[in-house]
Amino acid sequence: MAQATGARVQRALSGALLLAGGGLLLAGVLAEGRASTPETRVTTGFQEARAPGPGDVVRVPVQGVIELGLAPFIERVLREAAAEDAALVVLDIDTPGGRVDAAERITDAISDSEVPVYAYVNRRALSAGALISIATDGIFMRPGSVMGAATPVDGTGEKAPEKIVSAMRSSMRALAESRGLDPAVAEAMVDEDVEVPEVSPAGRLLTLTTEDAVRIGYAEQVSDWNELLERLGVADREVREASINWAERLVRFLTHPVVSPFLLSLGFLGLIVEVKSPGVGLAGAAGVLSLSLFFGSHLIIGLAGMEGILLFALGIVLILVEAFVLPGFGVFGIVGALGVLAGVYMSMLGGLPTAPDFTRAGGVLSASIALVMVSSWALLRRLPANRRLFKLGIFLGESTDRDTGYTSSHRRDELVGLEGRAITDLRPAGTGLFGEERIDVVSEQDWIESGSPIRIVASEGYRHVVRLVERPPGETGSDEENTFEP
Repeated sequence: MAQATGARVQRALSGALLLAGGGLLLAGVLAEGRASTPETRVTTGFQEARAPGPGDVVRVPVQGVIELGLAPFIERVLREAAAEDAALVVLDIDTPGGRVDAAERITDAISDSEVPVYAYVNRRALSAGALISIATDGIFMRPGSVMGAATPVDGTGEKAPEKIVSAMRSSMRALAESRGLDPAVAEAMVDEDVEVPEVSPAGRLLTLTTEDAVRIGYAEQVSDWNELLERLGVADREVREASINWAERLVRFLTHPVVSPFLLSLGFLGLIVEVKSPGVGLAGAAGVLSLSLFFGSHLIIGLAGMEGILLFALGIVLILVEAFVLPGFGVFGIVGALGVLAGVYMSMLGGLPTAPDFTRAGGVLSASIALVMVSSWALLRRLPANRRLFKLGIFLGESTDRDTGYTSSHRRDELVGLEGRAITDLRPAGTGLFGEERIDVVSEQDWIESGSPIRIVASEGYRHVVRLVERPPGETGSDEENTFEP
């Protein structure tokens, strides 16, 4: 009995030792595996961030006022960074703010980015800059930098309507929650009525300094760019500076408030000249090209929407119906003109227009109308008399002649001086017989009787001018004598 009990105890001890040895061996293998696998993730003030890719670091300047031309630039950079397997993208931010709709478009691109995106607050990230910063995978701030003050304002500097403030507040809160940050802090940057204990009292709009942001876990402090790369674990990677390309530069130029009125004016003038002159000329092509550049550039940067373009196109159709189908100027023409103006106006407002947007759009439209009125008066009253413009094809004449190089039939200079007789009365047009050939002629005089001798004095293609031949008294002619050498 005692021997059996001892054997059972021995077997139990042996099993325990085996289990313990196996556990130690497994723990050693796991520890070795963890030690041999390098840690590639970065821990920031937000949360555990995504691992950097194998490529270079892309540095994107976000400096100056944020406008709609910046959004397509950042979207393109993020697409290219994903295609090139970039390590990560760093937004070098120093901005006083700008358009809310542009910032929201940028935050959408950051949220959809396939590569990690970090914000480097290099002095200030205010208003729309704060919204962009919170959308990234992590915020790093230089000493002495600030972030916040994101209340939307109108052109006079006053607080925007509650509708726009509420939208901005909700966007900030949603981004903060998605990044593991305190959403109340983000809301306090937008609305001064939001109170955050020990951070921001009620009645004061929140703007975080570097120390404040580090203390509440909104950002990490770095002394300079090199330390930032070290903290992100990419100090050995090559840094590539992103810059706008020629197409983005062209779009920004075409949407400038000074350039837009000239595009609109040239477009309208080209269409007016095309309607006033027959055929299809260079004026119509220039008008269509100018309007295409205007709407295309505004569509790319997000100012124009399809509703504005469709309204403009409908207005043009109604004006054409009024001009070619229904004579006069009535309901179709008035509604079409209003549709054209409304479509142009809507194409310059954007998604969340403020008072300055309405003012700027009205100024561009007013300047365009003034330019069209003055220029159309000059074009329609002065330039059509310029023969050089006819030859270039800019204006097409209502009639053609030999001087401009047009002939309706082959010229027969050999007929000049040929004599024959009128076989019909010429009043002043009729038919003459010259040898065996019947030719349509026109008389210099008002009337020439049938059978009278005539001579061709001019041949202008289809038009042959004849003159009565005065014969001496007593001289007669015959049918055989109705041709003479010139």
